[in-house]
Amino acid sequence: MLTVLSCIAMDHDYGLVALAALVCVLGSVLTMRLYARVRRTEGLQKINWLFMSGIIGGSTIWTTHFIAMLSYKSSLPHAYEPTLTMLSLAAAIGMTTLGFLVTAMRKTGPTIELGGAIVGGGIALMHYMGMAAYQIMGVLQWDYSTYAASIVIGVVFGAVSANRIARPVTRFCKHGAVVALILAITGMHFTGMSAITILPADLVTIPTAMIPDNVLIIIVLALMGVMLGLGASTYVIDMHSSQIAAERFRYLSLHDPLTGLPNRAALNDYLGERVRRQKADNAKFAVLSFDLDRFKDVNDVHGHAAGDAVLRTVSERMTAILDEGEFLARIGGDEFVALTRNCFLKSDIRAFADRLTHEIVKPVEWDGNTLLVGTSVGIALYPEDARTPEELLAQADLAMYRSKAAGNRMVCFYEPSMDVAARDRALLAMDMRNGIERNEFELYYQRQNNSMTGDVVGLEVLLRWKHPVRGMVSPVEFIPIAEKNGFIHELGDWVLRTACIEAASWKRPLKIAVNVAPAQLADVNLPARVKEILRESGLDASRLELEITESGIIADQQHALQIIRQLKALGVRIAMDDYGTGYSSLSTLQNFPFDKIKIDRAFIGGVTRNRHSAAIVRSTIILAQSLDIPVLAEGVENEAHMDFLRKEGCMEVQGYLFGKPMPLSDLDHVVNGDAGEDEDRNAKPSSAAA
Repeated sequence: MLTVLSCIAMDHDYGLVALAALVCVLGSVLTMRLYARVRRTEGLQKINWLFMSGIIGGSTIWTTHFIAMLSYKSSLPHAYEPTLTMLSLAAAIGMTTLGFLVTAMRKTGPTIELGGAIVGGGIALMHYMGMAAYQIMGVLQWDYSTYAASIVIGVVFGAVSANRIARPVTRFCKHGAVVALILAITGMHFTGMSAITILPADLVTIPTAMIPDNVLIIIVLALMGVMLGLGASTYVIDMHSSQIAAERFRYLSLHDPLTGLPNRAALNDYLGERVRRQKADNAKFAVLSFDLDRFKDVNDVHGHAAGDAVLRTVSERMTAILDEGEFLARIGGDEFVALTRNCFLKSDIRAFADRLTHEIVKPVEWDGNTLLVGTSVGIALYPEDARTPEELLAQADLAMYRSKAAGNRMVCFYEPSMDVAARDRALLAMDMRNGIERNEFELYYQRQNNSMTGDVVGLEVLLRWKHPVRGMVSPVEFIPIAEKNGFIHELGDWVLRTACIEAASWKRPLKIAVNVAPAQLADVNLPARVKEILRESGLDASRLELEITESGIIADQQHALQIIRQLKALGVRIAMDDYGTGYSSLSTLQNFPFDKIKIDRAFIGGVTRNRHSAAIVRSTIILAQSLDIPVLAEGVENEAHMDFLRKEGCMEVQGYLFGKPMPLSDLDHVVNGDAGEDEDRNAKPSSAAA
């Protein structure tokens, strides 16, 4: 060690030694950072980074060596053999590239340290090739133990540098790799220099055509500038490209690709920041939740391209009218959330909502079609309604759903009662799932009668829920919840299976009518389930009548038609329920093989006092007769209704005049008695809802 230090202290020019050290440090930093890229990339990129790291690393080793050689103060004439000098540069670049290639062959394993050792060996090879190119009027004597030590230093520290990059244990390991490479280069060089002693020899001559110091220093400085400039610019370009890619990725991660609006993640960030700021200045802001009305109809009728056009156009229009302090995001589907800090009065917020609504409801021209959508708006205020982003969004949604239920483009502000209603619906949904297991559900039946003879011709199945705490829960309350949370499939299967099993045990082969929800009709497995239930129950398929509404088939008519045809192939009858309340298009009656049309009770109740209701019922009966489709009128409550329906030729009726819905136990005489025992015409008419 003393020999090495004395070599540096006594035999070298400090200025050039400092320059060599600077080149070594800068080059080592660049080399190891480029080598780290080799470890992280694959394919062509890996080859590019491998080539660049090999050139920069080899050039760093070579320039450090020859600047240090130029700093060596020798009193004897000397020069450098050009071929070996250039070959030493090629050896440095080649061995460094080979070493990095070996380390990059596998993510783990001994090849990592082996490749680093090859880089260290390349440092030694380049050094001693450079020494062989060193021509001086003297004789070189070698200390072979120091010579061997120099090689070991290069190999060991080379292996350590690769190890620290490939096997990091802390974030500082990358710096350790740079230090190890610097020690490999400088330790090997100065140890190798201290291994030689130069003895003057007058008989030794320096051949001509050698490279003198002044020429070599120009070559070295030029290579040093090119090497450091190339490496630095490459690294900077890569860093800039990575930064641009990161910024692009962040933009994409925070923006909706269709509309360019901020997405849910950006909304959460913005809303969270607003809440943090508002705590400081005690100001308030409003969160507005928008949901497009009739957007599904646009998609269903014109396709998703039309829906995308509507979303883009609506987004552009709303964005164009935003003022300072206002923010808009699309959080999914046809849902938007807006935020405004300009809300001193509720009238200010309502005006903001009206501005956005005005842009939403404007017609959208697309592919020769005029597309129209509406919107429902719910509003929550900070800090009056909530103090966290999650609660604000949830309460704005609650208000929006209230707005949607109210219709007429009503703007709803959040009220605490909405939370109570939402929790109540959630509790009811949970209780519903347990209700089947606890046998809380029960089937009621309402008679369907021949209008001429009064005989019972069938029974409609109606579901009732006797809740242990709430008592009798109306289907109006729990059926929409079941449809929304998907429980309608399980509930519908239970109703159908129970009804078929009960009907199969009756002595009289009366028909049973079971309602099918739109979600059930959309399920491709419905025919298979019906077939299985009929097989299990033993019920004749001709006794089962499935009632569907037109709203259940309008979304995807081709799919619905395929399902209905499969059901009819089983022998099941299909009835259109609530005729007159939906689309009631003639094409639906023409295209779908209905076995019955049920006129809704809303029209029957007005046939004796409202000429419009009478005209609708009359025209429906005439239309059905022309199509050879039987008609059943619901909601028949008095003899005046019966007289009208008999006169118009309606053959089947259902209503309180013949009996309200009741449990099967109260209808034993109807389902198990003689045909003449089902007369119950003395029942008092009632206008109560079923």
